[in-house]
Amino acid sequence: MEYNKTVFHSCAQFSALICLIIIALKAEERSDAGGGWSFDSDFRLKDEGPCNIDVLDGSSLSYQQFIERYAYSRPVILRGLTDNTEFQLLCSRSSLLEEYGDRKVRLSTANTYSYRKVDVPFREYVDILLTPQSPETLGSDTLYFFGDNNFTEWQSLFQHYQPPPHVLPHTSGAYSFGIAGPGTGVPFHWHGPGYSEVIYGRKRWLLYPPDKEPHFHPNHTTLSWVTETYPYLPEDEAPLECTIRPGEVLYFPDRWWHATLNLDTSVFISTFLG
Repeated sequence: MEYNKTVFHSCAQFSALICLIIIALKAEERSDAGGGWSFDSDFRLKDEGPCNIDVLDGSSLSYQQFIERYAYSRPVILRGLTDNTEFQLLCSRSSLLEEYGDRKVRLSTANTYSYRKVDVPFREYVDILLTPQSPETLGSDTLYFFGDNNFTEWQSLFQHYQPPPHVLPHTSGAYSFGIAGPGTGVPFHWHGPGYSEVIYGRKRWLLYPPDKEPHFHPNHTTLSWVTETYPYLPEDEAPLECTIRPGEVLYFPDRWWHATLNLDTSVFISTFLG
């Protein structure tokens, strides 16, 4: 009887050890799935909003169809357009900190008409400034890492990115790489056509055609617009919108108004066609 108790106790300890190993492996798996970016904070925005933009399998859309249906007239979301698995691994938190942690990055304030620039070490941005944002924060007080990438220093990363293959005639692509905390984003603005791909996290997009300028305060954030203005919009003033996830690419045409909202800590890259 005493022998059986000892065996049972040993088995119980063994089972507990196995359970701890499984839990640790699952935790590591979840961390790896988010590239280590979602591990620092449990804060996430739950409201993804509706999706009223066409979402297509990239392999089902030919270049000719892209030009005829979307290139000059409306946005579209494409899945499986390219395989950026290698690029995603290189964009994990640990990989980027190891490679670029001591290098300076240029941050911009996230308001519509003026941009203050601040240079900080990348590690400082990730460890200190990459935090969730509240709706009360003004755009002029939000430091956002996106767009001002030194292409010489970041070339070793960008060379592993596979851009969307459908480009407009007489254009070439220029990359803008970004990392931002939940609740951050860029308020409404417009520029030339391009693509945006999420590498980690989720990014909500809100868009209006060129002839339908949205009503917004240039120094209020997208989060404040979504919480304070969006719920009261008449039906005919609602935006086109969708939340995109890793492996999905959104195309936006020339001069379309758009705002973005990061629902998680997000890593993303845009290809501007000019």
